[in-house]
Order: sequence, then C-alpha cells, then structure tokens
Amino acid sequence: MNPKTKKILFWTLGSLGLLLLLGLGVFLLKREELLQYALRVTKQKVERRYPVTLTLGPARFTDLNSVQVEGLSLVPTTPGADTLLTARSLNASISLRSLFARRPVFSNLQIERARLTARKTAAGDNYGFLLKKRGAAAAVVRDTTQGTNYGLLANQLLEAAFDNLPEEADFRDFLVVYDGPRHQARLTMPRFSIEDGDIEGQLTVILDSVSNQIGLRGHVEAGDYEAQLEVFAAQRRPVVLPYVLRRYGARVQFDTLRLSLTGKDSDKDNLTVRGAASASNFVVNHPKLATADIVVRRGGLDFVATLGQNYASLDKGSKITLNRMELYPQLSVRLRPELRRTPPDALPTAKPYTGRLAGLQVALQVESAETRTTDFFASLPEGMFETVEGMQGTGTLQYRLSAALDMQQIDSLRFDSGLKKSKDFSITRFGKVDLRKLNTEFDYTAYNDRGDSLKTFAVGPSNPDFVPFSQVSDYLKYAIITAEDPRFFTHKGFMEKAFVKSAIQNIKEKRFARGGSTLSMQLVKNVFLTREKVVARKVEEALIVWLIENTRLVSKQRMMEVYLNIIEWGPSRYRWPSGERGVYGVMEAARFYYGKEPAELNLQESLYLASIIPKPRQARGSFDAYGDLRRSTRYFFRLIADIMAARGYIPESEADGLSRSVSLTGPARQFMNFQARPDTTRVAAPDSSQFEPINLIDLLNTGGAPDEGVNTTAPRQDEEPAQRPK
Repeated sequence: MNPKTKKILFWTLGSLGLLLLLGLGVFLLKREELLQYALRVTKQKVERRYPVTLTLGPARFTDLNSVQVEGLSLVPTTPGADTLLTARSLNASISLRSLFARRPVFSNLQIERARLTARKTAAGDNYGFLLKKRGAAAAVVRDTTQGTNYGLLANQLLEAAFDNLPEEADFRDFLVVYDGPRHQARLTMPRFSIEDGDIEGQLTVILDSVSNQIGLRGHVEAGDYEAQLEVFAAQRRPVVLPYVLRRYGARVQFDTLRLSLTGKDSDKDNLTVRGAASASNFVVNHPKLATADIVVRRGGLDFVATLGQNYASLDKGSKITLNRMELYPQLSVRLRPELRRTPPDALPTAKPYTGRLAGLQVALQVESAETRTTDFFASLPEGMFETVEGMQGTGTLQYRLSAALDMQQIDSLRFDSGLKKSKDFSITRFGKVDLRKLNTEFDYTAYNDRGDSLKTFAVGPSNPDFVPFSQVSDYLKYAIITAEDPRFFTHKGFMEKAFVKSAIQNIKEKRFARGGSTLSMQLVKNVFLTREKVVARKVEEALIVWLIENTRLVSKQRMMEVYLNIIEWGPSRYRWPSGERGVYGVMEAARFYYGKEPAELNLQESLYLASIIPKPRQARGSFDAYGDLRRSTRYFFRLIADIMAARGYIPESEADGLSRSVSLTGPARQFMNFQARPDTTRVAAPDSSQFEPINLIDLLNTGGAPDEGVNTTAPRQDEEPAQRPK
C-alpha cells in the first residue's frame, strides 16, 4: 500500500470514528429524553388498546441499550375497579435504531415481584377487558336467553391468551391471585420465561385449598394459534385437579399431562379446534365409580372438537389411546335451555323430565380397533377389572357402543353395546380368578351389605345341603326363570331390551328403581364380585359374563345349579340350630319356609320363593299382619303363573286353578310372628301400600316376539329344552 492510499484510509477511518463519537455523544445527551418519549408512546398504546391507566415509575438506562423502570401499575378505568397488576421493577432491552426513529421496540422483558390480582364480584370484575379480541370495535353481544355459545366463549379465551402472550419475557417472583364468589386461587411463580416461543417455569398453585407444585415447558406459535405444553409434577407429588374435587367430589390426578393445539377454525356460530391431550399415571377416585383408584398408566386423546350455541361435539377423526388399545369416539351434546324454563304443562310430553338436565340430548358412538386379546386385557384400567387382571389369550377383540338419549323423550333411549371376537379367540391364561371354578366344587362366602362375612359353605357334593339341578322342583326352576330371566337358556348373558327399559325407569324416577340383570349377571355378581353398588363392579360384571357365555366355560344348567345353591333367600337375622345365620340356597329356603325338600315344592310355594329373590330380607313384607299375602304378591302369583302356562311350563288348568295363598309350615312362620286374626265378620282388605304392584309385562315379553339384541337360537347343545313340571 502506497503512502497516498494509507493517508486516504487514515482520514476516512478517522472521520467515521469521529462521526460515531459525535453520534454517541448526541445519544448520551438525548437518550433520557428519548427514553421518556418511548415510555409515553408505550403508555399511550396500552391505554388506547385497553380501558386502563398505566403508571410507570422512574426509568433509566443501565447500559447502552438496557432500560430499568422502577415500579409499574395497571388499573382499569372502570369506577371502583381494583388494581390489576403491579411490579417492583421492569427491565428490558430497547432497539437504538427504533428509538431514534421514535418508534420504540422493547425486547428481553424482565419483570420482578409482579402481582396480578383478579377479582370478581356481583358488580363486575377487573379483568374482563382482556377477553376482548385485539382490534375489535366492540364486544360481541351474547343472547343469554338462548343459552351459552360455547364456541364464542372458547374462541375469546383462546385469542385472549395467544394475543396477550409476550414474545419474550422473564418473570421472577410472580404472584397471581384470583378472588371470586365461588373460587379462590393463588399462583406463585419463582421464575417463568418465554423466549423465542419456548416456555419454561415452575409454579405453586393453590386453588380452593388444594395445593400443587408443578413444572411447565412447551412452545407457542401465537400467530398460528398453535401450542405444545407439558405440565408435570414437581417433588414427586402428583398433580391433583382441584375443581373436579370440589364440584364432583372426585379426585383426579396425574404425573405428567401433555397438551397440544394444532389449529382452530371459527365462524359466527361455531369453533372447531384440533389437538391432543395425553397423561401418564392418570388416576380417578370417586365412591360411585369404584372402591379403589382407577388408574390408566398411559392414555391420550387426539381430538377434533366443535363448540357452538348450546352444543359441543367430539367429531370423526378423534382417537382415544388406552394403554395398548385404540378407540374411535364420536360424541355430541346439545342443550335446549328453553325446556328448563317452560312450565311442565306446556310441554308436548305428558310427563316431561324436569330439572337441570331437562333439554339434554346426547349421542355417543365408540368403536375400538381390533386388539390382540392379551393387549386388550392389559389395556383395561387398573382398579376396575381386578378379576381378569393378567388374563391372556389368542385372537382379537373389538368393542363397539352406540347410545342416544333425549331427556324430553326418555322412552326413546337407545343403547347397543357389544364385544366382537375373532374366530381364533380363546383364553390361554386366566387372571387373578379362574372363572372355570364354577365347574368344580368351591367355597362360597356370603356377605352382608356392610361387607361383613356371614357364613362360608361348599358349593358341591361335600356339602349335605347342596342340591343338584335335577333334584330341584321344576315349578321353582321355571318360576325363577320366568320372573328373573325369561331368555336365560337362549341369550348369551344379556337382555339389552330389559336393560334399556330398566335404565328408562331409573332416569324417570331419578334413582336406582329397577335392575336389568340376567341370571348370568346375578350369578357372576355373587360368586366373583363384591356387593358394592359402583360403576366399576357393574362393568366388570358384564365383561365376566361375556367371557363365560361366549367361550362356553360353564353350561347353562350348571350356572342355574350354582345360582340355586348360593342365593340369599331369607332374613339374615335368622339363626339355625347350628348357630349359622341367614337363609342361603334352595335347601335352606325349602326347609325354612316349608319344612320340606326342594324337590317337593308345589306351584304356590315356588312362586312365593321366586317373588322374594329381589328382596329376600324383606320376605315378611309379602304378608300382612295376619299371614295373608298382600295384593302385590297375589298379583305376582297370577302374572307369573299365566306366563308359565303360555310358555308351556305348566298346564293352563293349573294356572287357572291357582290358589293365591301360601302356607308357611317351616320355622319361618314362627320367626315372622304373625298375629292372630280378630274374631270379626268383617275383614279389612289386605294392605298393599307398602309395595306397589310390580310391572313385569314389558320385561317378560309374553307376546312371543324375541327381545331385541337377544340370541334367540335353539337351546345350546349342553342344555335341556323346557319341559312341563311333573
């Protein structure tokens, strides 16, 4: 390089350096003024966007482009509204170029000791403005008289969350408090950061007195309304959902919950969202569901959901993962709020359902993928199917469910459920209990409703009170079959029509008024399960019945034989000379009531024994104070005898000549302590007020047409066809 070139380069660099020094000097002299301008612009933007007053404390530069603001407060302009947000200090980086251009851009936001206090009272709240969409001219007016538009509400919440999320932020010692009329919450975040869409933080959440320590991590693309979030338990304590505990009395907890939102579409009326949710070690506990925790080790839901006016649905394309099993659900729920306000006499139905659920319409369809048998049993939730835990097999199983309910047309209830097996299906290993024990002698323990053991006895020849099927009066066999399970010898464990009719009555009466159990289900409940009236026991009962009936583990005759020898048939307070309590099995029943053998029972005696099976401990209630049958029991005798004659179980002449009375000649007569009839020529009509006449016509289906959903083929080869009692 020649001297002339060096000289030019020197003066050029020197001039640039001088200009930079002059610019820096001007910036240092003017930067405080520019900073105050930038803060005024920020304040104006916030206050134009929201109905609030933003107050910023003293501000200064801590280095060339870092700014610190000492103190911040955000107060809604609504009269009487409480302060929403305060912070001790705020640190941020500011773009020098944007500052000189008088269009300040802040980044790397750090907030220390922030306090966000949200309050709601009957008069209003101090945070509702945050739910309005950015740039909206006015809030969307909702017609609350037509119910709730869940799509509009959810869309407002989603857009408020995404639109108000800063691109970069670092919160330290952040406290969020919510104080409402029904809930109180306190959320403490030692540190919570957002950087390039990545979220990370630790929180302590106290909601309605339930405390959780959780960690957060995930990623958000605010402009696309996409997010992935992982919520996990800290310090090895599971996360408990407090609202469900308070609202429904159910404990719901998990170790890790993963949520994702992959997109949303909205129009004037509906919102459709797509995403997924999955959890590990998901636990549910409620006394009406099960006596123990229901545990799903690995479960998830890929969802396509639509929300609208009084409407919500889980659409086609959704998938449930239950451990190793996949199910494909479709669900729709619709509310008609006008039916909750209309007087009952103005409704088109004669006896409409009233209450909070009036106007509810639900439709559900679920179908599982074909699942290997061993995987199917391994995928069942723990705590619901203890009897079959560890069961293995060959082939595949596929479950399906279809149901629909309109609370204003309850009689239209539709329910169809089934388990389909492949041709090569078989059980190669049983679970905790070998269901084949029904084919051999086994010990049976009777319990009372509190779960206390009353007696244990063998069901088999070693027990002198055991009665083989062939040594039981045919009158009793067919009276029980007619009253309890008319299709016992032809169905495969279930009568869906009877179940639906029972469900309809239970819904109408808002209580468990009528059961729909077949003899197979009653047998399984007594032999393999507990007496708790919980959902889990009923579902497990159905699965065991399906296995027994569809694999022909036990013949129908043997099932009936075991049933006759174990069911409770009288008051638990009665003590036999041996000291044992209760009346269990057909031998004890025949001796207790009539002092005879089971083979010797006549038609009237058999009808009475069949009538008390649903409530054996209330056998005394079948009689009035003087030992005469009440009207409801006489009605039962007439009804069942006529059906038995129509089905060919007894001659019509025997049904026509039936005496609707029964004479107790065993220990039962003294135990029931009947009164002597007063000497009078006028006898009061038997009191029937305690028991309403039962209605079995629809259940028993005497018209000859088979029940819907029932296998009506000929009796199995291992069964005998019905014959008239001899």
